[in-house]
Amino acid sequence: MLLRDSLDLVQGKRVGLLTNRAGVDAHGVSTVRRLVAAGVRLVELFSPEHGFGEAAAPGATVADTVDATTGLPIYSLYGANRAPTPAELARLDVLLVDLQDVGARPFTYVSTTILAMRAAVAAGKRVVVLDRPDPIGCAVQGPVLEPAYASFIGMLPVPLRHGMTLGELARFANARLGIHADLVVVPVAGWHRCEWLDRAGLPWVPPSPNLPDLEAAAWYPGTVLFEATNLSVGRGTDAPFRQVGAPWLDGARVARALARRYGVRVRPVRFTPRAPGDGKYGGVPLGGVRFPRPDRARGDPVRDALRLLITLRRLYPDRLVVDSLGLARRLGRPFTGVTRWPREVARFEAARRPFLLYGNRTGPS
Repeated sequence: MLLRDSLDLVQGKRVGLLTNRAGVDAHGVSTVRRLVAAGVRLVELFSPEHGFGEAAAPGATVADTVDATTGLPIYSLYGANRAPTPAELARLDVLLVDLQDVGARPFTYVSTTILAMRAAVAAGKRVVVLDRPDPIGCAVQGPVLEPAYASFIGMLPVPLRHGMTLGELARFANARLGIHADLVVVPVAGWHRCEWLDRAGLPWVPPSPNLPDLEAAAWYPGTVLFEATNLSVGRGTDAPFRQVGAPWLDGARVARALARRYGVRVRPVRFTPRAPGDGKYGGVPLGGVRFPRPDRARGDPVRDALRLLITLRRLYPDRLVVDSLGLARRLGRPFTGVTRWPREVARFEAARRPFLLYGNRTGPS
């Protein structure tokens, strides 16, 4: 859409691009190649968590490097700096952002975009977000983040599963956080907000090494909460974020209890993480449970993950360890046993309406 309808935003300008390996078009051609082929004057590249083309582990510091294809410098925004520096921005006229978000607040690419917007304001530079679909549709679930628990894994007062695109989140952040950036969002064409990425005919290129497919992304808004516990979330296995486990967990017992009390169906499994990025139980056989294929129409991964957490607290009060602050930062507030927030979600949906770009059935509205 940028090259077809909005080339004036970059034509004749010095351009920086914040992206990674998921920055590709519908045919798998990278945004870098598309821009260079169109004669856009790319000057600098920037990368978020996990790096530009590599698959750095979660939380691992990423160093600056050079793009082997273009020879352009790649400045890491997940290393010594979390935002472009004044010197880097001084060499640009406009900063493009092309990142694939995953539809969940704890995913850090939204925070990276917000920090880049703030830096651009200080430098007097325009930010152009090349929008992409929310890959897991339009459902809004979980509580809105309370300001006291804002962090790099959640800066915006949005629900855990927000149902918004990165461009919409940038517009929301610009107003709600008082950033006042010179922000332009180039919208997606021919997509409606409830359409999952595969139904839109677009490829899933993992934006993170532990989100290999849409099933992992669909459960991530819920199972990401278990990162704040002493359970594995399946990193280093064939089903990351679709299963959780520990050496002391009896999967069959947990599955029976979860089905009996909540009607939530999970499958008992055993798995052994191999070189997990979170360092949990590498090479150790674990008992666990695996969530089924997501119910795209009625599923609620946040609710089901919290019900699993409640069940584990009841079954293993002396074994389960929870980092209360870490859980609160991911959930958005301390966990009190509530698993649904319908009124809060409804208020948020009304508040976000001015910042939405897409309808439920057609393309940009």
